[in-house]
Amino acid sequence: MKDLTEEAQTDRKAWMGLMAKAPAEALLSAFDAAGLAQDFTWLRVPETGGVMVRGRAGATGAAFNLGEMTVTRCALKLADGRVGHAVVQGRDRRKAEVAALCDALMQGVEAGAVRAAVLDPLAAAAAKRSGTRAAKAAATKVDFFTMVRGE
Repeated sequence: MKDLTEEAQTDRKAWMGLMAKAPAEALLSAFDAAGLAQDFTWLRVPETGGVMVRGRAGATGAAFNLGEMTVTRCALKLADGRVGHAVVQGRDRRKAEVAALCDALMQGVEAGAVRAAVLDPLAAAAAKRSGTRAAKAAATKVDFFTMVRGE
């Protein structure tokens, strides 16, 4: 495998994280509508398992085991040798396959088409969900202030 620059690693982490967090219906419909399907061979067929999720109280302090989460992972190889990997939450084997295909396609000339047809709409939807969640949280915010006594 080629050594990736730090910038390329950051980009790859971003698109893989975006696909892993996206709702399966959104990822699958965007991919199918774009017509990006390719022939491939499995390096690792989709398999479901569990991973331990760790957390920190208040994002600080010592890490602790929060619990287990179900994930599905796979790896595939395109005809030209590009390899795609995916790890997605849940048991959706098709979502893992499509995420791995997108990962492999993002490493070649199809990257622009994949970004425009799949990744950009997923990013826009994620930003909208985040904005909606932030607006709901802001609506419940209470501002406390302390009045100084005139003694």
